[in-house]
Amino acid sequence: MKTFESKNFISRELSWLEFNKRVFDESKDKNNPLLERIYFLSITSSNLDEFFMTRVSALINRLNGRNNRFNANVNKTIKLLKVIRRRVELIIYKEYKCFNKLTEKLEKEKILIVKPEALNNKEKTYISSYYNRKIISLITPIAIENNKHFPFLNNKALNLAFLVEKENKALVFATLQLPLSVSRLVKFPNKNKFILLEDVIKMFSSELFKGYKILSISAYRITRNADLKLDKEVGEDLLETIEHSIKRRKRGEIIRIEVEENIDKRLLKKLKEYLKIDKQYIYKISGPIDLTFLNIITNIKGYGYLRYPKFEPKKVKEFEGKNIFKVIQEKDVLLSHPYQRFQYIVDFLKEAANDPKVCTIKQTLYRVSEKSPIIEALIEAAENGKEVMVIMELKARFDERNNIICAKRLENAGCHVIYGLVGLKIHGKLLIVVRREGSRIKRYVHMATGNYNETTANFYTDLGLFTSKDSITKDVLSIFNMLSGCSKIVNLNKLFLAPINMKKKFIDLINEEIISAKEGKNARIIVKINSLEDKEIIEKLYEASVSGVKIDLIVRGICCLRPNYGKTSKNINVISIVGRFLEHSRIFYFYNGNKEKVYLSSADWMTRNLDRRIEILFPIEDKKIKLIIKNRLKIYLMDNVNARRLKSNGTYEKINSNNIIIDSQKYFQK
Repeated sequence: MKTFESKNFISRELSWLEFNKRVFDESKDKNNPLLERIYFLSITSSNLDEFFMTRVSALINRLNGRNNRFNANVNKTIKLLKVIRRRVELIIYKEYKCFNKLTEKLEKEKILIVKPEALNNKEKTYISSYYNRKIISLITPIAIENNKHFPFLNNKALNLAFLVEKENKALVFATLQLPLSVSRLVKFPNKNKFILLEDVIKMFSSELFKGYKILSISAYRITRNADLKLDKEVGEDLLETIEHSIKRRKRGEIIRIEVEENIDKRLLKKLKEYLKIDKQYIYKISGPIDLTFLNIITNIKGYGYLRYPKFEPKKVKEFEGKNIFKVIQEKDVLLSHPYQRFQYIVDFLKEAANDPKVCTIKQTLYRVSEKSPIIEALIEAAENGKEVMVIMELKARFDERNNIICAKRLENAGCHVIYGLVGLKIHGKLLIVVRREGSRIKRYVHMATGNYNETTANFYTDLGLFTSKDSITKDVLSIFNMLSGCSKIVNLNKLFLAPINMKKKFIDLINEEIISAKEGKNARIIVKINSLEDKEIIEKLYEASVSGVKIDLIVRGICCLRPNYGKTSKNINVISIVGRFLEHSRIFYFYNGNKEKVYLSSADWMTRNLDRRIEILFPIEDKKIKLIIKNRLKIYLMDNVNARRLKSNGTYEKINSNNIIIDSQKYFQK
């Protein structure tokens, strides 16, 4: 993909910033409850952290010659970094303007974040006690003088910089990291009143520098390069290599410093000098640095009226009070999360773990929760004598450590654990249970667009399919055998696998629509994905558009395709849906000469998914389920509340409601 914007392509990085702007817009939307708006503001801040740790880091790696996959023009990369800075500065400015407005609204609800000067004597006494009981023993100010080595700074940890004066008038720079084990917001007893931890420490800073005069104090925070690259020379196995890479990430180079807007010029000069960073990587913040602390506010009890109405996932009537295996024997069953219970997948595994007829369970895991019931069910199955094989992807970014812990627990319980594949992330979502029924062996499969994670299933929209069809379950078994290194895949009956033949299948499906359009027949493509970046797919969609194929794309995040751009993409419409739930399902519809084809997948249309990951594409063949998914796509395309339309210049616009309000997520809740 091109490094910077071009005639037919939108920059991946700038498209990502547009996505985060849509997330931020939710914090400004007065139709959202107050605490939900606070939550979206927190997410905007968290998203920016990840953007710097991954996307900006990747660009810097290109400049430093550490990314051999790209031979990007250096000047274009430098230009892109400058544009990113301007846009990030604008986002930050708007973030804190919104923060100030929202905190005013919180005050009206008697939820306050106060400064030290606003405390009364009783509150000062409480904070003094809190400081002495819970903080003073955990902080260590470090003076840096006489070329003393600068202490290591943790990624994303908040620090205080001090400029102090000795009795002989000599100036000394000192730094202090805020304790990670103490809440960023200190709560006063019996009220929803808070003070920031950094302000508490500032209040008592004179006690830390007795005999010195404090001239200035300022908070600052660093972000490190987290674009983890595996070191193939370290360790003989993937587990050891991942563990080593996680340690390296902690010490990645600094690629951003956030400082308080009113920071003393002398302090800023010292930070630049000690941390060896150019001013282009320094961002001045006009408020509390790192707004992710607002998550604490969103979890305050007793303010249900300031949140979305409570939503309970619905029951699936097919499964209620019935044996899951018998249900799946009779027909395919579609699950839609978070609108329907994720618990059925856990129940399926638990039933398999305790069913004497079940002999084998195999599953891929990409991101699991810390206390995953999926892990517990697999452990129970192994302890009950089932043969359990788990393919645990250790390279799931930022979840590596948790996945390693889970993998070791599974191994200790007797599960056979495969730690992914070198060079390929295993991102496909597959689960197979093999059951001995009389004289025959029967296979039951679950395939999904999202992770086996009961936590994210509460707010990620995903689809999953239960089936026992031999043509599909045989394919799934073949894929597991391939992943365990026991066989090569020659031909599959129904499924398509990246990086082997999935991209080719997508191109073939688009070509079929192109042929229909050229013959004057109806030709239609509807795709719902998280990201669209693969150049080959984009160019094929342009070809389809020019041929007359009507194309609707529902792309939540990055979209490098430029829609409605002259003849090239005049037949392509792109919308993005951002709302209460994170749109995560991947759906592919092709008209196919009135013999409609519908597929679900774990893959987005990104080069990394199609060329560098193990991904699964599976067909929906049951007529009723196919109709459900078609109707779902129809509702998404009618959304004029959560949806924004992508313009050819890379920005998004609201969709005219025409007095008929359609909120797809509320529709699916009902």
